Amino acid sequence: MKKHNGNQQDLVYVHLNETKHYVLSYGIEFEEFASSLSDLLNNVLLLKHHFDDGEFNLHTLLEYVPREQLNKLIKDDVYGYGDFCWIDFEDEDALNELSGHELAELLFLGHMKDDLRKPFYQQLRNRFVYLAHDDGWWNKTYYRNMTDFYRMFGDVLGGKMTESKLVKNLLGIKKKRPIPSIQMELILNMKMMMKEGILISIRDNVQTRIAIEIPIWVLGDFDNMDDMYEEYEKVAQGKPDAKLIFDKKTSEWKMVTN
Repeated sequence: MKKHNGNQQDLVYVHLNETKHYVLSYGIEFEEFASSLSDLLNNVLLLKHHFDDGEFNLHTLLEYVPREQLNKLIKDDVYGYGDFCWIDFEDEDALNELSGHELAELLFLGHMKDDLRKPFYQQLRNRFVYLAHDDGWWNKTYYRNMTDFYRMFGDVLGGKMTESKLVKNLLGIKKKRPIPSIQMELILNMKMMMKEGILISIRDNVQTRIAIEIPIWVLGDFDNMDDMYEEYEKVAQGKPDAKLIFDKKTSEWKMVTN
């Protein structure tokens, strides 16, 4: 794995596979994911991890994190685990109902970061499967309801803009002003591009007195993030395929395509 110049936080790559209900991404971390979807997260069965405070389930011989302990996991250095993979579930009794075949499928998910079938289990009632290598570098996340992804994606982009402190006051001094999430309608308008694979670059923003423009490039389908980054470095010299535009006066988002 190469170390890239700059912070991967200011680049977001997303490739949407709506048919198989997953998203492959670079630049979105577990803490950002969990912050956006905290109301939907439940207990978490750990498939690959190095978390020290999990509880042990005798039926699966795997550790899990109860919902009330999730903040410990969220605040842990999950990037440092290397592989970090989990599936959510409603209660421990559901874990004890898993068949040997279903457990084998879960172990395959954690080991291969791929599915043998759509990984949504009736007894677990899981909404997500989260498969990451060097969290934020290579993430493959399954969503039972893709609306959860669109909501999270809009929240995360708004949060990254806020953290980047791009908004300046009249004196030109950068200040940390909350920037709203990108509305669902706009995110859905990006769906066709996301199916091809897009990179959104906060680092390449163009700022004027009235707006901030964030370029979007359609890069294609990448599984290797080094290859993705090399493609970004090529296309970043040219004109973007679209722009996200934040209006400073109205605090509203819009998108234009080129």
